[in-house]
Amino acid sequence: MSKALYPYTLKPIALNMTDAEFRGAQLALFEKGASNFTLKSIRTKEWVVMALVVAAAIAGLVFVSGYSTIIFWIMLALVGIYLLARTLGLKWYMRREYDKQVAGTQMPEEMANVQLGVQSHGLVMSVPAPAGMLNNPQMRGMQMRSAPMQSAVIPWNTVSSWDETDEYVFMMFEMRGQKGSQIIPKRLENNGLPIKTIVKHLSEVKPKGLESLTQTV
Repeated sequence: MSKALYPYTLKPIALNMTDAEFRGAQLALFEKGASNFTLKSIRTKEWVVMALVVAAAIAGLVFVSGYSTIIFWIMLALVGIYLLARTLGLKWYMRREYDKQVAGTQMPEEMANVQLGVQSHGLVMSVPAPAGMLNNPQMRGMQMRSAPMQSAVIPWNTVSSWDETDEYVFMMFEMRGQKGSQIIPKRLENNGLPIKTIVKHLSEVKPKGLESLTQTV
């Protein structure tokens, strides 16, 4: 299979996502979000406040003696506790919320049959039409090998946020007051889906970074 050379698609490409891949995508997104909670993620103002507290505590230990030094030891301990809570504590909380979300989430059935296309005006999504359509009086007598497809376009300007990992692109959008999301496996590049074009258009409308990790499905 050759990689996509044309920046857009001539026809939609099957997503072929399995439940295992769906859960793998969620885990990849979680791990990326959790990796942000390190010492580097602490803001400058927080470091300044902690530095002042530590400096005051050390000065107290140097110039004060006796039982009065207890409060300065407590100040140092509180700084350490805050650092742990700000990093490991947040990671633990996110993991707990992720486990709760995954436990009650299953891949939507329609995702197994979704087809994706890329055009300059938006992402094209095609899904099988409802089975009831085949019973439509206007279609009686017609020989159909499979259910017809129905398509919709998600304009790039409706994207509210997006992000990516090494294997997936995640996007959230809002159309006509309804919120939605889509997982795009980068493996589809080998099937002709121009992932670079998708990332290019997403970058033009929003900076990288999802509004909420827990909203992506």
